[in-house]
Amino acid sequence: MPAANRRRETWAAFGFLSPWIAGFLIFMAGPMVASLVLSLTDYDVLTSTDYVGAENYRQLLADPKVRTSLANTLVYTLLHVPLTMALSLALAMLLVRAGRRSAGFFRTVFYLPTVTPKVAVGVLFLLLFNGQVGLVDEVLGWAGIDGPNWTADGPWIKPGLVLMGAWSLGSTVIIYLAALQNVPRDLYEAAEMDGASPWARFRAVTVPMISGALFFTLIINTISGLQTFDEVYTAFYGSSNQQSYGNDAALFYVVYLFQQAFQFLHMGYASALAWLLFLIIVLITVVQVRVGGRFVHYESE
Repeated sequence: MPAANRRRETWAAFGFLSPWIAGFLIFMAGPMVASLVLSLTDYDVLTSTDYVGAENYRQLLADPKVRTSLANTLVYTLLHVPLTMALSLALAMLLVRAGRRSAGFFRTVFYLPTVTPKVAVGVLFLLLFNGQVGLVDEVLGWAGIDGPNWTADGPWIKPGLVLMGAWSLGSTVIIYLAALQNVPRDLYEAAEMDGASPWARFRAVTVPMISGALFFTLIINTISGLQTFDEVYTAFYGSSNQQSYGNDAALFYVVYLFQQAFQFLHMGYASALAWLLFLIIVLITVVQVRVGGRFVHYESE
């Protein structure tokens, strides 16, 4: 191909990519650089900006609220991610066995909660898990179980939020369903002819063949769990219920970051908190890729 044609195609490619490049520079790279600069300052929007160097980072290392919120977020993520993945895989396997017409209906039913506004989910949490009039405790009462006060009893707040988080597992179900439908049927037939039990077929055929989808959802759901905000803030820190429900058991990291930035106007400190979360997510993702990548089966191998 002549050099002139190659240059023309290159410029054409850049032309098609330019909207994404502009969006990335303006809405991602630019704000990231700005927040990094702000993290080195004492900035409250209303007064002049003072350079403080690494003071914000030293402060967050000594801030007990940072440790509390980070611990709450990590515990929630450790509970939420395995539960979401296990329930999603179970539902996806049921959909594979269902007929085409019913599978399409239930696929829609499972996915619809994913598009529900997170604020509505937070309000729904208060309605369902209220310790006095909540539907969850009422159902438990039918079985003779005295349910806890999910919204006020500290040890039960995060388990309640984890159960509520299962409301929006539809996207993970769809990913697993697509992966399961791509598993060759002859592998199951060969394993069955060899006398493999259903559990052995699941462990030796299903899991390796969908390991790529499992690995992907592990990373995505972990990142999402570490950034949990909307439902928690709506349920525990909204203006109408903060005095009734808000306590440190529901203080998640991004909630604390939001408070520092938009309630107390500590923009520099909030920027430092954001960069700490970014580094934590990068570190966890790198560990997951290094460790989990070894167990992913690729068809070309």
